Amino acid sequence: MNPSRPSNIIVIGAGVVGCAVAWELARRGAAVRMLDGRLPAMGATQASAGMLAPFTESKDRNDAFLELAVRSLDLYDGFVKSVVSASGLPIGYQRTGTLEVATSREHMAELEDLADRLKGRGVALRLLGARAARAEEPHLSADVAGGLLIETHGFVNAVELTRALAMAARCHAARAIEGQASRISRSPDGVVVETSGGTLSADAVVLAAGSWSAQLEIEGVARPPVRPVRGQLLHLAWRGSRLRRVLWGERCYLVPWPDGTLLVGATMEEVGFDERTTVAGVQGLLEAACALVPGAADAGFLSARAGLRPGSPDAMPVIGPSLAMDGLVYATGHFRNGVLLAPVTAQLVADAMLSGRIDPALDAVGPQRFEGL
Repeated sequence: MNPSRPSNIIVIGAGVVGCAVAWELARRGAAVRMLDGRLPAMGATQASAGMLAPFTESKDRNDAFLELAVRSLDLYDGFVKSVVSASGLPIGYQRTGTLEVATSREHMAELEDLADRLKGRGVALRLLGARAARAEEPHLSADVAGGLLIETHGFVNAVELTRALAMAARCHAARAIEGQASRISRSPDGVVVETSGGTLSADAVVLAAGSWSAQLEIEGVARPPVRPVRGQLLHLAWRGSRLRRVLWGERCYLVPWPDGTLLVGATMEEVGFDERTTVAGVQGLLEAACALVPGAADAGFLSARAGLRPGSPDAMPVIGPSLAMDGLVYATGHFRNGVLLAPVTAQLVADAMLSGRIDPALDAVGPQRFEGL
């Protein structure tokens, strides 16, 4: 970054990551403008179940991801409290744990291995046999082989969180601008962002446009290798006693909301920028939910949603200052973990931009790992 710290910053993207970054920058004193062609939370965020489960999400990821995800989860209690206080808006948030359910001996062996690894990290967990798993969650099907309960996990209402972040940023004088960014370039005084509504100038820009990050032209800079991965999510009206906590099955997850409804997710589909919900996606999720929790067959169907998660080649986010353009900072490529990683992403970006502090975590997620960024 330029030795003179930017005071006028444009954040491109009003999803959960963009709004978290905008709020963090604004509350530290920067003049922030949030740019998006949609209202806050209306992209991939609106199709997120808001799960906060780093130890489950990191099973097929590297240690650097786990360290970042755990660090972000540790921030969450204070993060939500601060956003509620700053915005005056409620945010649904619970840390009631997650129960990953195995329905085969093979999956149960994987959970046993995971439990052994996590115990070495001091993680609060319980490995459950079939009977204990059903006692912990009576709605489970009769053919479960067991489960792994991780007590520190939870979930947050992603839409409420994002809208509260946007409000909190505005309460710190951030401005929301409706428009679609198309090009970023340098000027003698900073950066220029060309949009569908005109041209904007600033000291610096944060690219937090999710799956659309690679659609922008950036002068002299390669496009970030971010691609859309569609995820479909169901919203059901549950009947009877609620599930006690988030359930992970082999083909779906279930998130019981405080209002008595149930979220069922999520597909992972490489279909480009197709944001449709599909019969096949809905059918597959319903079948998986009913196999895990037979009572789901009696639930009412409220809606189906789809969002495009921003995937990267190594399944890690792209966070940090560009090496190819001064004044450009990335906050994109979070794939299915934008909600989980929003607090730590905002912290890393604000530290780099306003304090000149390049956190060691950026070694693993910084743009330097991709040529031309």
